[in-house]
Amino acid sequence: MPADPETPLRVDARRNRDQIIAAAREIFARQGLDVSMEEIARAAGVGVGTLYRRFPDRDALVAAVARDNFTRVLTEARASIAEEPTAWDALVRFLRHSQELKLSVQLAMVSPAAASVMAGDVLTDEFRDALLRELDAVVHQAQAEGVLRKDIDTGDVAMLFALLLRQLPSTDDEVARVGPDRCMALMLDGLRAQPGSPLSGRPLTSADLNWSAKRQCPSA
Repeated sequence: MPADPETPLRVDARRNRDQIIAAAREIFARQGLDVSMEEIARAAGVGVGTLYRRFPDRDALVAAVARDNFTRVLTEARASIAEEPTAWDALVRFLRHSQELKLSVQLAMVSPAAASVMAGDVLTDEFRDALLRELDAVVHQAQAEGVLRKDIDTGDVAMLFALLLRQLPSTDDEVARVGPDRCMALMLDGLRAQPGSPLSGRPLTSADLNWSAKRQCPSA
């Protein structure tokens, strides 16, 4: 019996889609969302027509990248919690080494355009809620261990990380390379349970982040 003639096309279509998402994820993380579809197609090694057949517009591509990225972040969060000896170690590993987390925070908290695209996307909403539950657990466990300061909550950690992503542009390669690592070290030291400056107001919880697409309103 001859092979199904459509099978190679389905395989090719899936491979093209994966290549496009991978290329877009890398470019969005490095340059933001203001990049041409042509550049994404070139990076993915496909034609512009192929890209538009898979994703009819930029919003569709952004939504697909967000879903894919949140899946990766959730997998890394769970691996960190399962493999590290303490909750603090899991939190440090997750914040320091998750490139996917950086893009997820950019999409969810830093980029109004991305937040507008993802508003109302049920699947992305479910991934974000699951991620916040994992972060809540590791933050509260690190506090129970006595390593993470007790006058903060998950929202504070996420907002600090979002602020860290807003780094100043630099033409110096060394500064661009070591600057984020130095800022991360300073942030982690500030999160440790040790005498320090008192914080005003109350701890910010994960609910304060308003990440849920159900609760976000697209900008006018």
